[in-house]
Amino acid sequence: MHSCKMLTAVLKCVGDLLKVPVSYATLNRSVVCTSSTEKRRRRKKKSWVPGGEALSLEERLADTVTPLWRLSYEEQLQWKQEQQHKILLQMADHLAQDSSLASSKGELPFPVLPIVPSPVRNGYRNKSTFSVNKGVDGDPKTVGFYIGTGKGRNIVCIRSDHLPNMPSKHNLVGRCYEDFIRASPLKPCILFHDGGHWREITVRTNSAGNTMAIVYFHPQNLSPEEIDVHKASLVEYFTKGPGTVCQLDSLYFQESTMTRCSHEDSPYQLLYGEPHIYEEILGFKFRISADSFFQVNRGAAEALYMTVMELNKANEKGTLLDVCCGTGAIGISLSPRLKKVIGIELIEQAVEDAQYNAALNDVHNCEFISGKAEIVLPKLIPTLHSEGALTAVVNPSRAGLHYRVIQALRNHPNLQRLIYISCKPEGEAMRNFRELCGKPDLKRKLIGEPFKPKLAIPVDMFPHTPHCELVLVLER
Repeated sequence: MHSCKMLTAVLKCVGDLLKVPVSYATLNRSVVCTSSTEKRRRRKKKSWVPGGEALSLEERLADTVTPLWRLSYEEQLQWKQEQQHKILLQMADHLAQDSSLASSKGELPFPVLPIVPSPVRNGYRNKSTFSVNKGVDGDPKTVGFYIGTGKGRNIVCIRSDHLPNMPSKHNLVGRCYEDFIRASPLKPCILFHDGGHWREITVRTNSAGNTMAIVYFHPQNLSPEEIDVHKASLVEYFTKGPGTVCQLDSLYFQESTMTRCSHEDSPYQLLYGEPHIYEEILGFKFRISADSFFQVNRGAAEALYMTVMELNKANEKGTLLDVCCGTGAIGISLSPRLKKVIGIELIEQAVEDAQYNAALNDVHNCEFISGKAEIVLPKLIPTLHSEGALTAVVNPSRAGLHYRVIQALRNHPNLQRLIYISCKPEGEAMRNFRELCGKPDLKRKLIGEPFKPKLAIPVDMFPHTPHCELVLVLER
């Protein structure tokens, strides 16, 4: 209830700020001063090195995966608000040097609204990938998350039952997979060049309780017939053996000789059950394939999409260009308020899902295009005749947007508003901000009028971790 009230208040502020110019100095200060409790905790930071205060392996893992777990949720939000403010100050300083944004030292020339909290704080993950490595007891067939480094030769894999962001169902599937591979005659594949076969397992769940598991396997020199024997054993274990306790709705298998590869590189093989999992967001139903991206926290995703919806109110009945659209969640969620949605996505399975999801929800004003954005967008932009005002929303990976995508967006004269969503704004996204908002650069063919930051809103997608989604509105 508290989260819902805060989101409503934030969205009201968004509406007010986008209509009326205000003095931003007060809004830009940190929402709350750092508490003395948090300061003491920072000073009392624990260490597991010799001579320091000993931590259990479980605490070490929690400090690695969910480093804010010792703070109350209010303290976590305060810490993240301050971090986002610092990152945006850094961006403003860069742009001020570029003579494109006037900025007083220590203050931002645009408001940063209070962080939107996640409606769910514990067990919120709907997707988890467990590693296989040497455990505390030395067994190389241990499933969990590992700490340490290969260079330091101190890697140890620890089960994740105690991590606050992990749902119990994910931990259960991980534990059962561990039991299965320990009973298997095949070795685990920890380092590709050392041989072995059993690798990670990904678990996907939805709010209805459905569960999909994806097992990654290195074929090494096994023949297809030999691999089939072990696939059959895997199905037997999860459908008739001890693994039935997991109640899997889908079991996938991917043979892979690379750390990560897509369905196009190496097809996901459905060994058992339903080919997809479904989730509902803001009254719309979404099909999700094994290879498709979907926000890891459903409740916070709804808050994020509602925020974007409010930010785009001024451009309702216009056209939305959705870059890195995934399964179409943002575009379809906003579609009732738009004339047209055009989505671009690299992963073919995700595009198929997006097209299916539009039909599933009886949405007819969405078009989804498969391909690399840096190839598709430069060709699309010159032919794009938007119906009504044109807005772009981009939600790239941590690697940010390719330079040619930035170039196409910057140089399109009809694009007056861009909503950039980033889970790591201090990384490559910072380069994108400078390219979008910096002064024209003929050498780099950035000739369009620069955008200017108008408003920023953090949304907490990842409680207990240092990360959140930053929604930055750029206008010209």
